[in-house]
Amino acid sequence: MALPEDRLSNESSRAIEAILMVAQEPVEPHLLAQLLEVAPARVEELCAGLQAEYEEQDRGFVLVKVAGGYRFQSHGDLAAYVERFALEGQSARLSSAALETLAIVAYKQPLSRAQVAAIRGVNVDGVMRTLQQRGYVEEIGRDSGPGQAALFGTSKEFLERMGLDRIEDLPAIADLFPSAEVMEALEQTLRASAPDEAPEALPLDGEAAPADADGAPGDAGVPAEPDAVDPALLELSDDDFPEPELPSWAVDPAPEAPSSEDVSGPGPDVDGDGEADRPVEP
Repeated sequence: MALPEDRLSNESSRAIEAILMVAQEPVEPHLLAQLLEVAPARVEELCAGLQAEYEEQDRGFVLVKVAGGYRFQSHGDLAAYVERFALEGQSARLSSAALETLAIVAYKQPLSRAQVAAIRGVNVDGVMRTLQQRGYVEEIGRDSGPGQAALFGTSKEFLERMGLDRIEDLPAIADLFPSAEVMEALEQTLRASAPDEAPEALPLDGEAAPADADGAPGDAGVPAEPDAVDPALLELSDDDFPEPELPSWAVDPAPEAPSSEDVSGPGPDVDGDGEADRPVEP
């Protein structure tokens, strides 16, 4: 005997809840359809009904479609409590370098390690290994060029973590940048303001001074006349300025007169032959 429509829908909805409760990965609609022996479109209707029901009851969990399948996950409003529970005593956050690399792969995939390194400007081998170990990035093909470098892209784990059904659901990269008005205002703020008026150049030697407003030549380039000299200074002579006495340490001592004994001795080596010359007669 066939079951009533309402009872059949209720049993199918409960079956979907039971399957998703024990599934570790999102379950695709066609797999649910095979298990329930209904059409995939019917599965979509049942899941939409469950989503509306949970939202109306303001449950702590929701039914979402991510990575091409359905799964249960905690409500976004309760993320602080779930994070406190899941990360207690753990350090599961990705570094800024890993997040930057993951964003490049997500928006530019497929691409090789060398292409990621060219965009970031640093070596990314260690970061790429970390992302592969976390399951966010995986090898999806080979480059047709020389060397056939491995090409990488995001995985289903990445879609699950981001809560996305397809990679095309990522926000447009243009939406992540400030608008043109904000960029222009920032540029004007950082730009150094130019002086209102440039300083006038002074005339060089031999150049004519600029004319005044009435057309007469100015005196900007004419050197100032020296002040008048005191006539008393012109009457002074060299005798009026005696030479200063030298300090004792700057005066050479007077040479001592040779004694009679030194005079009778052998003379100095004047000719430079290595022998003393004949004594000098007194």
